[in-house]
Amino acid sequence: MRLPISLKIFSITAALLALMVVVTWLSVLNFRQLNNQVRALSDYYLPLQQQVGSVEILIRDQMVHMERVMAGMEAPRPDPEFLARESNAFDMRGINADQIIDSSLRMLNDAEAEKGLALDRVTLAVLGRELPAIQTTRQHFHATFRQFQIEAQQGTPRSEKIVRDELLREKDAIDVEIQKTTDLLNKLTLETAGQAKTEEARATALNWIVTGIATVLGLIFAVLVTRSLVDPVKRLLGGTRAVEAGDLDVEILVRTHDELATLAASFNHMVIGLREKERIRATFGQYVDPRIVKNLLENRIPADHGERQVMTVFFSDLQDFTRLCEGLTPDAAVRFLNRYFSLMSDVIRGQQGIVDKYIGDSVMAFWGPPFTDPADHARLGCIAALEQQARVEDFRARLPEIFGTRQGLPAVNARMGIASGEVTVGNIGSETSRGYTVIGDTVNLASRLEQANKFYGTHILVSEATRTLAGDTLVFREIDSLRVVGKLEPVRVFELLGVAADMGDSDRQRVRTFEAGLAHYRAQDWDAAEAAFHECLAVAPADRPSQVMLARIGAFRQTPPEAGWDGVWVAASK
Repeated sequence: MRLPISLKIFSITAALLALMVVVTWLSVLNFRQLNNQVRALSDYYLPLQQQVGSVEILIRDQMVHMERVMAGMEAPRPDPEFLARESNAFDMRGINADQIIDSSLRMLNDAEAEKGLALDRVTLAVLGRELPAIQTTRQHFHATFRQFQIEAQQGTPRSEKIVRDELLREKDAIDVEIQKTTDLLNKLTLETAGQAKTEEARATALNWIVTGIATVLGLIFAVLVTRSLVDPVKRLLGGTRAVEAGDLDVEILVRTHDELATLAASFNHMVIGLREKERIRATFGQYVDPRIVKNLLENRIPADHGERQVMTVFFSDLQDFTRLCEGLTPDAAVRFLNRYFSLMSDVIRGQQGIVDKYIGDSVMAFWGPPFTDPADHARLGCIAALEQQARVEDFRARLPEIFGTRQGLPAVNARMGIASGEVTVGNIGSETSRGYTVIGDTVNLASRLEQANKFYGTHILVSEATRTLAGDTLVFREIDSLRVVGKLEPVRVFELLGVAADMGDSDRQRVRTFEAGLAHYRAQDWDAAEAAFHECLAVAPADRPSQVMLARIGAFRQTPPEAGWDGVWVAASK
């Protein structure tokens, strides 16, 4: 329905009111007919019937008084007072009867003049003739009896039998006239009452029928209008749930021209905006981590200032990548790096990390608030490093697929450095180009630890803070105390070996032996240190840190360290 909602609601109300008016109007018509019959009965027919009955009673009373007068006159000694009283009562009953008949005739005249009622005017006309006939017959009866009294008083009475016979004939004539009138009124009253009852039943049935029709029509109309209101709301609700579930291809069809249509159109525009926003997020997510894009779009990350946070920073680098690229074509080098970065980035993001940037063959990433729980960032960073080393093994197996040959494949090894500590994080850059990144000594330390793998022969080195924050679910061994380029304070360096649950007893013993040898080394107990490191090599002949430490001990035997040496190794280069 192409109507505004307010007009739809008004139309429902107006239609229901119209149906109510129709029902009321029909009810009025039906009950007007019923009221017509009831008024005819109450105002004319029943009063006339009552008055005719009163006339009959008065005439019967006259006859009783007549009998008493006649019996008194025949008594041996008539009582004048009794005769006078009974005669007077006879006259009064006659006068009353005439007055009632006159009143009935006036009522008939009123009925004739009544225009608002549908009366049986034919029957009333007959009554108009019958009532005067009753009055005439009664008056004749009255005159006959009065003549009889005069004759009796003058001493010339007719015989009693003759008088009685004549009075009886007059009485019978009165009875006939009254009976005719009574029968006529009874018939009129019964017919009118029957008509009233029929009208009542018809009015009740018609009212129910009309009410039923009006109810059905009202319900149909209400359903149509309600559906026109509810269906768009359901479509909006379905679209909202689809968007909530991530379906941004939803579109609500607009079939009306009301406020809901405007709302649906606004919803469609909103979805288009969300779709565009999602496209932007997906596009920039290939360059910047999607979580950074999301937080920037939702203004959860301040755009104009940084903040200090304790975070974990990660650097990785491919060993001898420059030499590796010398034997590759540019396309092969790009395919190689893209596949490698995809594998490494998937692991970092899978462990809630943020890939900060790619620098040549290096990857920089970080973990910390608001993307990672403050208690988990060091552990997640270490787990990601272990998973990446496992992915490197898989990557080596896929090199024939990447290069299309099994001959002359490059050796692929990754070195990783992890450091935890306070950094400055925020949108850093120029007015025209910025990047959400971290800076500070912790970032530099992670980079130096990645490079320190070169001279220790390790794959993953972490700082002491990282080792402490990561907890006991991972296994580390302390490698050295190192003073890296750019820092005056030495840092204790640890090698990340694996998950504690996966480490065997021999591995744990090797860790303890190496750390015991490191303690002897720092105490300049060269013999004990050499013995410990040789024990490590007996278990793992390719253990490069043990080999490095034995080489150092050999050099210190030739040239002992200076007095006050603290066991810290100074990295001479990056």
